Parts: sequence; structure tokens; C-alpha cells
Amino acid sequence: MKAALTGKEAGRVPTGPLAVHYCARFVGATLRQYTLNPVVLAQSVVSYYRRFLPDAVWVSADTWVNAQAMGAEVGFSDENQPAGGTGQPCVRTLADLDRIPPPDPQVQGRWPLMLEALKRIRKELGDEVFIVACFDQYPFSLASELMGLNQIMLAVVEERDFVKRVMDRCLEYGAAYALALAQAGADMLSGGDSPAGLLGPRLYRAIAQPFEKRLIETIKAETELPVSLHICGDARPILADMVDTGADVLEIDYPVPIDEAFKICDGEVALWGNLDPVGVLAQGTPTTVYQKTIELLECVHRSGGKKFVLSSGCTLAVETPEENLDAFFAAARDFGKSFGR
Repeated sequence: MKAALTGKEAGRVPTGPLAVHYCARFVGATLRQYTLNPVVLAQSVVSYYRRFLPDAVWVSADTWVNAQAMGAEVGFSDENQPAGGTGQPCVRTLADLDRIPPPDPQVQGRWPLMLEALKRIRKELGDEVFIVACFDQYPFSLASELMGLNQIMLAVVEERDFVKRVMDRCLEYGAAYALALAQAGADMLSGGDSPAGLLGPRLYRAIAQPFEKRLIETIKAETELPVSLHICGDARPILADMVDTGADVLEIDYPVPIDEAFKICDGEVALWGNLDPVGVLAQGTPTTVYQKTIELLECVHRSGGKKFVLSSGCTLAVETPEENLDAFFAAARDFGKSFGR
């Protein structure tokens, strides 16, 4: 995995599908149990690893971990739905922002249980597997949770200075959580900023991208771990700008043709992706999954892509059949043999 991320000869194609809630369903745990119990979360990830033997596993719960630590109300619509925001946005004024205390990953929100889960996974698996720990959201995405998505989309035009003040606080929280995950045993740090993809290239460059860059710089000042950036959907209009954030890895969603991604990124970053998690991995047959995976890897090979990790384009659906994942991993092994890797 480390060789592939730096463009060195990896011996074979490394695998790291975004298995998060899938791990809970795999062991029969509810998403509420997975989210709130570090033992269940750790056991779910370990069991998934033992069954499929991917090269990387993910430590994540949902996209509201940091927002909850900052005071957002978070809850579950039912036992098997991810945690999400409830109630009204918690930041509407500067006074609301000032009430948010300095970040402390040891006590706030679900940070302590996420750190415990990561430590348990590292202790159980040792160096057998590459552990990707999600520090949750980059500043724009996190600010959209605190302010409300509709409100922030208006505010980026009408109250941009206020949005940036909120994002400054969000950066502090993202950095604190990321560095705590690094100390707890992560091999890579991943964050998402999918709402930033809704801004369009001009506003993305003006608002979201500078904060992504600052957060990555802050993290890298304290750790040598690679840092990843995930933006869902067709990110081609902003892909070159994502490269300029200084991220080591870009997680590419399935709407982006992988050969175009390699061309745009020009070998400056590693690409992690990008099989369709629903239309192929969840709803396809094992034969289809195998064929589509081989086609993806052949495209990577033709593109000359060396910095690459085979994965789903986004999070695996919980209903993904085991036999489909078996076909996915089999294709990765067989492709390596066919090219002598």
C-alpha cells in the first residue's frame, strides 16, 4: 500500500474499498451499535478484514462526528440509519461561534470512542493491514453542517466573511481530530468535502480549496502520514484544484473516468477508486463485478497510472453481496498475475 501511494513498484494492485457501514451489517450489528460502541465498531472492521483480507480498512462512523463535537445535535432516524443532524443549525451568529470551546479530542462528542475503536483495531491487527482513519469533514463541509447547507450556500455570496470565520473554527477541529487519529495508530488520514463540489469551480477556488490546503498543511506540520481528500460525484471541473491542495491522495468517485483523472492529475497524487458502489458492487452479479473490475484495472494500466489503490468510488452499500466482494478481490489478484505484478 505504501509503495503504491508513492509510485513505487507495489508487487500487485493494492485494494481498499470504502467499507464503513458495510462492516456493521457484515457482523449483524445495527448502525446505532456500530456508531456508539467502540468495541462493536472495532470488531466489525476486524471481522470484515479477516473475511476479505483487503490491503486497507477504514475507521469511520458517519459525516457528523466533528459537528457533534462542536455542539451540533445528532441522532438516528432508526436503528439502521447513519447518525445525522437533527434540530436547527447550531451556528447562526458570531455569538454562537464564540460559544464553541477549543477542541479536545479526549472528551468531546464521539471523538473518544472513535479513538478507542482505532486503537482496538490497531492492537488486534497490528501491521497486517493499512488503516485509513477518517478525520471526518474538511472546513467547508463541516461549516455547512453547523450552519445548514441552504444557509451556507446563500452566505458564501452574502456573508462570506462570516462563513470564513466559521471555517476557521472548523479547521481547528478537523486538525485536532486528525492529529489525535495519527497518534492513535492511523496509517492515512482521510477527510471529505463533498458539499464543496456543489460550489462550482470559481467559488470552490475562492472558498473551499484554500481551507482544504490550510488544513492539510496544518496536519502535515505535525505528522508524516499521507492525507486524502474525498469529494463525491463528478469532480473533473475541480480535480486540478484538488491536486493543488497538497493532498497526497484523491479519492475518485465512479462518475469520473479514471483515465481522465490520471491525465488531469499528471502523477502528482495517488488516486483511490473508483468502481460504482451501487450499480456494480451492490446490484451487479459476481461476473459483472469481476469484468468491471478488470476493465477498470486495464484502464489504469493503459493510463500508466502507478500511484493507485483499487477501491469503490464511494462507501460500500450495506446490502453489497459477499460474493460480489469476492469477485472484486479475485479480479485484483488475477489482474496482477496477468501483468506479472
